Amino acid sequence: MKEDQRAENPRTHKGRGAQKETANRFSSRSYVDENTGEVTSESRNLKLVPTHPKSILNPIKSTDVPAAWGLNPYQGCEHGCSYCYARPTHEYWGYGAGLDFEQIVLYKPKAAELLRERFEQKSWKPEPVLMSGNTDCYQPIERRLKLSRSLLEVFVEYRNPLRIITKNALITRDIDLLQEMASHRLLEVHISITTLNEALRSKLEPRTSTIERRFEAIRQLREAGIKASVLMAPVIPGLTDSEILAVAKRASDSGANHFGYSILRLSKGVYEIFEDWLQHSVPERRSKVLSQVKSTHGGTSSSGEWGGRMSGRGPMAENIRQQAELAKKKFSFDVESLPLRCDLFRRSAHGQLNLEF
Repeated sequence: MKEDQRAENPRTHKGRGAQKETANRFSSRSYVDENTGEVTSESRNLKLVPTHPKSILNPIKSTDVPAAWGLNPYQGCEHGCSYCYARPTHEYWGYGAGLDFEQIVLYKPKAAELLRERFEQKSWKPEPVLMSGNTDCYQPIERRLKLSRSLLEVFVEYRNPLRIITKNALITRDIDLLQEMASHRLLEVHISITTLNEALRSKLEPRTSTIERRFEAIRQLREAGIKASVLMAPVIPGLTDSEILAVAKRASDSGANHFGYSILRLSKGVYEIFEDWLQHSVPERRSKVLSQVKSTHGGTSSSGEWGGRMSGRGPMAENIRQQAELAKKKFSFDVESLPLRCDLFRRSAHGQLNLEF
């Protein structure tokens, strides 16, 4: 969209992934602009809301995710990725999946305390935990709140295996703790990269780290002996699928151990937001992208089928899979890796390895 067109469009929210608010499907209350007919939100400034859950770990049942438990110190995400599958979860808190998701961030001030309590319970059996399975644990506010760092300190203390997914180079701040975990084969880091086109990146995921900073983060992690992979997530059919080999090459040049991908899926709440983003950002590709996304999910915008919802199905999905496989062979990424260790877990009360496991 040209600058003069953007200036004339009152609906454009500069620096935001979502360009609108959506109605909350769980609330009978909605706010509608009488002039435009758009759903509006009560809040337009960044707002931090503390929450106090009774537990910090959530069981993961999906076979698509290589972890038994999920951990998210934040709900909502400043990164503002227009395609984020976690957006509808904000509705459970009474907020919208659009701008609210980016501007109202809920955080768990006692996250580390809750994790320590869980690890101290004798019922806890050490298993890999995934941090950022929902929203990014290294989103910008982490620089100030340091909740993810406090959680890492607990993982180091108890030696429980951990996987981290992030789009933010802020993770390099914690190399000292990550290196300690990696030395015991307790850690995997996955840096998510969607495109090499910086102009597209700035619209698609406006407050994530730049592409160059993410590749530099991979280099720093690898130099510190930390296993770091590139996850091209999501691959957007009709928009970024032509970049698979190029992203894989940059990943290889940066020293990444592994290369993986997932295909874009748009749940009901996210579809409306992403469609609107396409119309604002790349209107000439809107129809093609939506059509090809649906072609990878059996004619719908998202599949709930475990084991296939992230890889999709159909000719387009198969083409993407073949490109990814070719990239792995061409750039000699690790095909198999040793599993994270679960036998080093220890409880702090004893100050020694717990031989129970």
